[in-house]
Amino acid sequence: MSAAYIRNADIGDLPTIRALYAHHVEHSLGTFEEIAPTLEEMTRRWQSVTDAGLPYLACEVDGAVVGYSYAGLYRPRHAYRFSVEDSVYVSPDHARRGYGQLLLSALIDRCTLLGYRQMIAVIGDSGNASSIGLHGALGFAKIGSFPSIGFKQNRWVDVMLMQRALGDGDATPPVDRDTAAMA
Repeated sequence: MSAAYIRNADIGDLPTIRALYAHHVEHSLGTFEEIAPTLEEMTRRWQSVTDAGLPYLACEVDGAVVGYSYAGLYRPRHAYRFSVEDSVYVSPDHARRGYGQLLLSALIDRCTLLGYRQMIAVIGDSGNASSIGLHGALGFAKIGSFPSIGFKQNRWVDVMLMQRALGDGDATPPVDRDTAAMA
Protein backbone atom coordinates (compact mmCIF):
# COMPACT_ATOMS: atom_id res chain seq x y z
CA MET A 1 0.00 0.00 0.00
CA SER A 2 1.39 3.40 -0.97
CA ALA A 3 1.38 6.01 1.75
CA ALA A 4 -2.08 7.47 2.11
CA TYR A 5 -3.06 10.87 3.42
CA ILE A 6 -6.55 11.37 4.86
CA ARG A 7 -7.72 14.97 4.69
CA ASN A 8 -10.85 17.06 4.38
CA ALA A 9 -12.23 16.81 0.87
CA ASP A 10 -12.44 20.16 -0.87
CA ILE A 11 -14.39 21.43 -3.82
CA GLY A 12 -11.48 20.69 -6.17
CA ASP A 13 -11.78 16.97 -5.32
CA LEU A 14 -15.39 16.72 -6.43
CA PRO A 15 -14.85 15.87 -10.12
CA THR A 16 -12.74 12.87 -9.06
CA ILE A 17 -15.16 11.93 -6.28
CA ARG A 18 -18.07 12.18 -8.69
CA ALA A 19 -16.35 9.90 -11.21
CA LEU A 20 -15.43 7.40 -8.49
CA TYR A 21 -19.01 7.35 -7.19
CA ALA A 22 -20.42 7.09 -10.73
CA HIS A 23 -18.50 3.83 -11.14
CA HIS A 24 -20.16 2.43 -8.01
CA VAL A 25 -23.60 3.64 -9.13
CA GLU A 26 -23.22 1.98 -12.52
CA HIS A 27 -21.41 -1.23 -11.56
CA SER A 28 -22.23 -2.17 -7.97
CA LEU A 29 -25.07 -2.78 -5.58
CA GLY A 30 -23.38 -0.80 -2.79
CA THR A 31 -25.55 2.20 -3.59
CA PHE A 32 -29.16 2.10 -4.69
CA GLU A 33 -28.78 5.08 -6.98
CA GLU A 34 -29.16 3.98 -10.58
CA ILE A 35 -28.17 7.17 -12.37
CA ALA A 36 -24.91 8.84 -11.40
CA PRO A 37 -25.41 12.33 -10.01
CA THR A 38 -24.06 15.31 -11.88
CA LEU A 39 -21.08 17.29 -10.63
CA GLU A 40 -23.51 20.02 -9.59
CA GLU A 41 -25.50 17.53 -7.50
CA MET A 42 -22.34 16.08 -5.92
CA THR A 43 -21.25 19.62 -5.08
CA ARG A 44 -24.63 20.31 -3.46
CA ARG A 45 -24.31 17.12 -1.39
CA TRP A 46 -20.74 17.93 -0.29
CA GLN A 47 -21.84 21.46 0.64
CA SER A 48 -24.76 20.12 2.66
CA VAL A 49 -22.50 17.79 4.67
CA THR A 50 -19.80 20.38 5.28
CA ASP A 51 -22.30 23.15 6.08
CA ALA A 52 -23.73 20.87 8.80
CA GLY A 53 -20.23 20.64 10.32
CA LEU A 54 -19.92 16.96 9.49
CA PRO A 55 -16.75 15.37 8.11
CA TYR A 56 -16.30 14.73 4.38
CA LEU A 57 -12.88 13.13 3.87
CA ALA A 58 -10.64 12.26 0.95
CA CYS A 59 -7.92 9.62 0.79
CA GLU A 60 -5.00 10.84 -1.27
CA VAL A 61 -2.29 8.52 -2.57
CA ASP A 62 0.58 9.82 -4.69
CA GLY A 63 -1.29 13.10 -5.21
CA ALA A 64 -4.53 11.48 -6.41
CA VAL A 65 -7.83 10.99 -4.58
CA VAL A 66 -8.51 7.25 -4.46
CA GLY A 67 -11.43 7.21 -2.05
CA TYR A 68 -13.69 9.29 0.12
CA SER A 69 -15.96 9.02 3.13
CA TYR A 70 -18.46 11.22 4.84
CA ALA A 71 -20.99 11.23 7.64
CA GLY A 72 -24.54 12.44 7.36
CA LEU A 73 -27.16 12.75 10.03
CA TYR A 74 -28.89 9.39 10.35
CA ARG A 75 -32.35 10.94 10.20
CA PRO A 76 -33.59 14.54 10.33
CA ARG A 77 -35.79 14.27 13.43
CA HIS A 78 -34.34 15.92 16.51
CA ALA A 79 -34.15 12.75 18.65
CA TYR A 80 -31.63 11.30 16.15
CA ARG A 81 -29.22 14.26 16.58
CA PHE A 82 -26.47 12.12 18.14
CA SER A 83 -26.51 9.48 15.38
CA VAL A 84 -24.75 9.59 12.03
CA GLU A 85 -24.64 7.35 8.98
CA ASP A 86 -21.35 6.66 7.23
CA SER A 87 -20.57 6.34 3.54
CA VAL A 88 -17.24 5.04 2.22
CA TYR A 89 -16.22 4.59 -1.41
CA VAL A 90 -12.85 3.54 -2.82
CA SER A 91 -11.75 3.46 -6.44
CA PRO A 92 -11.95 -0.08 -7.84
CA ASP A 93 -8.28 0.29 -8.87
CA HIS A 94 -7.37 0.82 -5.21
CA ALA A 95 -9.75 -1.61 -3.50
CA ARG A 96 -8.55 -4.09 -0.88
CA ARG A 97 -5.46 -2.07 0.01
CA GLY A 98 -6.62 -0.72 3.37
CA TYR A 99 -7.76 2.70 2.15
CA GLY A 100 -11.38 2.06 3.11
CA GLN A 101 -10.28 1.18 6.64
CA LEU A 102 -8.22 4.38 6.88
CA LEU A 103 -11.16 6.45 5.68
CA LEU A 104 -13.69 4.84 8.00
CA SER A 105 -11.33 4.97 10.99
CA ALA A 106 -10.76 8.68 10.44
CA LEU A 107 -14.49 9.24 10.04
CA ILE A 108 -15.21 7.40 13.30
CA ASP A 109 -12.57 9.48 15.11
CA ARG A 110 -13.90 12.79 13.79
CA CYS A 111 -17.52 11.99 14.54
CA THR A 112 -16.57 10.91 18.06
CA LEU A 113 -14.74 14.21 18.63
CA LEU A 114 -17.85 16.05 17.41
CA GLY A 115 -19.91 14.36 20.14
CA TYR A 116 -21.88 11.86 18.09
CA ARG A 117 -22.70 8.63 19.94
CA GLN A 118 -23.86 6.13 17.31
CA MET A 119 -22.78 5.41 13.74
CA ILE A 120 -25.00 3.45 11.38
CA ALA A 121 -23.93 1.70 8.19
CA VAL A 122 -26.66 1.05 5.62
CA ILE A 123 -24.93 -1.41 3.30
CA GLY A 124 -26.38 -2.14 -0.10
CA ASP A 125 -26.43 -5.88 -0.86
CA SER A 126 -26.20 -8.37 1.98
CA GLY A 127 -23.59 -10.14 -0.18
CA ASN A 128 -21.29 -7.08 -0.08
CA ALA A 129 -18.56 -8.92 1.84
CA SER A 130 -16.03 -6.09 1.45
CA SER A 131 -18.19 -3.45 3.11
CA ILE A 132 -19.59 -5.80 5.75
CA GLY A 133 -16.06 -7.00 6.55
CA LEU A 134 -14.70 -3.45 6.71
CA HIS A 135 -17.39 -2.35 9.12
CA GLY A 136 -17.08 -5.51 11.22
CA ALA A 137 -13.31 -5.02 11.52
CA LEU A 138 -13.93 -1.55 12.97
CA GLY A 139 -16.41 -2.63 15.62
CA PHE A 140 -19.75 -2.47 13.84
CA ALA A 141 -22.26 -5.18 14.68
CA LYS A 142 -24.93 -6.51 12.35
CA ILE A 143 -28.26 -5.31 13.68
CA GLY A 144 -30.64 -6.30 10.94
CA SER A 145 -31.50 -6.34 7.29
CA PHE A 146 -34.19 -5.37 4.86
CA PRO A 147 -34.61 -8.34 2.51
CA SER A 148 -35.33 -7.54 -1.13
CA ILE A 149 -35.91 -3.84 -0.39
CA GLY A 150 -34.43 -2.56 -3.66
CA PHE A 151 -34.43 -3.63 -7.28
CA LYS A 152 -31.24 -2.84 -9.19
CA GLN A 153 -29.35 -4.48 -12.04
CA ASN A 154 -32.40 -6.62 -12.76
CA ARG A 155 -32.50 -8.29 -9.34
CA TRP A 156 -33.83 -7.82 -5.81
CA VAL A 157 -31.25 -6.43 -3.42
CA ASP A 158 -31.09 -6.57 0.39
CA VAL A 159 -29.79 -3.91 2.75
CA MET A 160 -27.63 -4.87 5.73
CA LEU A 161 -27.73 -2.59 8.78
CA MET A 162 -24.70 -2.33 11.06
CA GLN A 163 -24.14 -0.09 14.07
CA ARG A 164 -21.22 1.04 16.21
CA ALA A 165 -21.13 3.09 19.39
CA LEU A 166 -18.98 6.22 19.35
CA GLY A 167 -17.26 7.44 22.51
CA ASP A 168 -19.40 6.50 25.50
CA GLY A 169 -22.21 5.35 23.21
CA ASP A 170 -25.34 5.03 25.32
CA ALA A 171 -23.47 4.58 28.64
CA THR A 172 -23.77 8.26 29.57
CA PRO A 173 -26.02 11.14 28.54
CA PRO A 174 -24.60 13.15 25.65
CA VAL A 175 -23.70 16.81 25.82
CA ASP A 176 -26.62 18.37 24.02
CA ARG A 177 -25.25 21.09 21.75
CA ASP A 178 -28.74 22.59 21.41
CA THR A 179 -29.23 22.94 25.17
CA ALA A 180 -25.62 24.08 25.76
CA ALA A 181 -26.01 26.81 23.13
CA MET A 182 -29.08 28.18 24.94
CA ALA A 183 -27.39 28.27 28.36
